[in-house]
Amino acid sequence: MTEVFNVSRRGFIKGASAATGGLILGVSLPVFDALGQQVAPAEPGRLNTFVQIGSDGVVTITLHQAEMGQGVQTSLPMIVAEELEADWNKIRVVHASAIPVNGMEPAAMGTGGSRSVRVNFEPLSKAGATARQLMLQAASNRWAVPVSECIARNGVVSHPNGKSATFGELARGAANLVPPQNVALKPASERRLIGKPTTRLDARDHATGKAVFGIDIAVDNMLVGTVVQSPVFGGKLKSLDPAPAMAVRGVNRVIPMDDYFVVVATGFWAARKGAAALKPEWTAGANAKNSSEKIEAAMLAALKQPGAIAVDRGDGKAASKSAKKTVSATYQVPFLHHATMEPMNATAWVHDDKIEVWAPTQNAGRERYSIAEEFNVRPENVNVHVPYMGGGFGRRIGMGFIRPAIVASKAVGRPVKIIWTRQEDMTQGMMRPCAVSKLTAAVNEAGAPLNWENRLVVPSIAEQLTPTRVRNGIDPISVFGADVLRYDIPSQKLEYAMPSAGVPLGFWRSVPHSYNAFFIESFLDEIARETGVDPLVMRRGIMRGYPRHLAVLERAAKEAGWGTPLPAGRGRGIAIHESFGSICAQVVELEMPSPTTVRLLKMTAAVDCGTAINPKGIEAQIEGAMVFALTAAMYGRIDIKDGATVQRDFDTYKMALMQHVPPVSVHIIENGPIGGITEPGVPPLAPALANAIVAAGGKRYRKLPLMDEGIAFA
Repeated sequence: MTEVFNVSRRGFIKGASAATGGLILGVSLPVFDALGQQVAPAEPGRLNTFVQIGSDGVVTITLHQAEMGQGVQTSLPMIVAEELEADWNKIRVVHASAIPVNGMEPAAMGTGGSRSVRVNFEPLSKAGATARQLMLQAASNRWAVPVSECIARNGVVSHPNGKSATFGELARGAANLVPPQNVALKPASERRLIGKPTTRLDARDHATGKAVFGIDIAVDNMLVGTVVQSPVFGGKLKSLDPAPAMAVRGVNRVIPMDDYFVVVATGFWAARKGAAALKPEWTAGANAKNSSEKIEAAMLAALKQPGAIAVDRGDGKAASKSAKKTVSATYQVPFLHHATMEPMNATAWVHDDKIEVWAPTQNAGRERYSIAEEFNVRPENVNVHVPYMGGGFGRRIGMGFIRPAIVASKAVGRPVKIIWTRQEDMTQGMMRPCAVSKLTAAVNEAGAPLNWENRLVVPSIAEQLTPTRVRNGIDPISVFGADVLRYDIPSQKLEYAMPSAGVPLGFWRSVPHSYNAFFIESFLDEIARETGVDPLVMRRGIMRGYPRHLAVLERAAKEAGWGTPLPAGRGRGIAIHESFGSICAQVVELEMPSPTTVRLLKMTAAVDCGTAINPKGIEAQIEGAMVFALTAAMYGRIDIKDGATVQRDFDTYKMALMQHVPPVSVHIIENGPIGGITEPGVPPLAPALANAIVAAGGKRYRKLPLMDEGIAFA
């Protein structure tokens, strides 16, 4: 149960309250670990989000969720403003620093897993409703009228007797009131802001260049550096002569560490020039001979062996006996990198036993404690400021990209900003795991699977990051999206194996759903075509037990014109997947001017994310996710040779270009509980694309990226 505190009544923040002359409410929002499991806060009762109404009527919302393009600093304030009945033009958003300010300490600052809206909807709604109730009570006290007769609208409280007062005028009176603990939320039918397409609060700042990203940070007396790491995962720095770099004009210091070194200079290019002048010697370590071929061979070998049982439902033997046909296929996807458009960066200032960091991190609260522990500084002496970030996708979780800035600042005694080159980021990034899956289905005459067997082999993220989460040989992260099928299949079995890859693994946008959806939805398409059934008709027939999913599937098909005739050489592919509490179906329409050339014509998506807070933001997120997934399906792969990544920049790790992206339409359905929206648009794209190629007369492709299969995109 969410509790809202009137912290402006607390004596220890009198200074803050007096300065604003208004009301400050504090809320303790849920805390999650790196794997998305809700955990108890480090300090029970600690507050992490604040709603402040000043005497000027401005409503300032201090949020702990990082803004990395997903629009969270608009959608979360919309939730508060809706219940508060605030004037949207007077809403301001401040990102919390990871340190106590006037007794107000943000506790949970992790951003990921498409959780921001779905887990904070209820507590933020309650915070807004509580603030509204305090405004009404303050007006009631002022006018000596029953509170039930007061009405709040658009930042003003009014009474039928003609009296009215702005929130700003009432805020000081509200600051002394005890907040009610069981406020009623509005019925959905009375909402005036939620569900209305709303322009992002930070849109103008982004359009005008005013928005400050991590790479824009500038601190007085600051130096700029760059990092060079062992090219081999796990390699160590053997020797380094700093003299050639120190001879470069502007270079201030070369700082060797265990597995990397930093060159600090008066500017980035001087640092890069200095780094390029050096000839470090590295010891490669245990991964010296690692390669994509070795990893793939280990995975295919594991595929032939029985795995740990993750799912075992029904009687497979009995189901198979009544089947008319058995279909089997093996699918495969490679390692992927995040390739955030804003290069990795962090700025640090170590002084007077304090560490101040400016970093585009997805987890400032946790990193604050990690920094304190690693550098032996008291947590209250560490602060992490979070600027905008140009893409995260899971790459900005963990303090690996922050550490070199702290090390450098500590060494030179000045603030230092470290900028990673694209090559360095791809050298030692955290990869989305490669994966392989062998699927076998026994089907009836109508193409409906009666028995479903999936043998899945994926190197384990959990084994590397949180080994205690691995139970009985099952990494729960790796099997997400394969363990629960939203189809009426009587008998299901999922086996899992997790061979070691010798590659650092991490979260990636939609993580396992990205490959499991490709495997499952491609295979269903194969089954349909093997049995001569339309892929939509086949899915429709085995989705009767999941009406919410069926509605999304039908909407996508309808909007895409599924079933209408297409000329020769054109085709449509369909796929659907549930992830992060939302359901997304997509249809890709394309043409093939030649057997190996694909030109995308149209992409259609239908999504049910429950309550749609900001339809404009949802549309942007689904569009962005589809383009992100398109890049991975077309071009994305990281290869390993001699223990190092082969792809190290955009010349070899290609992106989808504007010319590749066809018109995209997004259709929103609100049929269920609130779900996430940042990631669910990724999983269906690759299978819908691969299925469309088959529909257009092309081959069935079971490996990604399609570029490696000889497909060119016009």
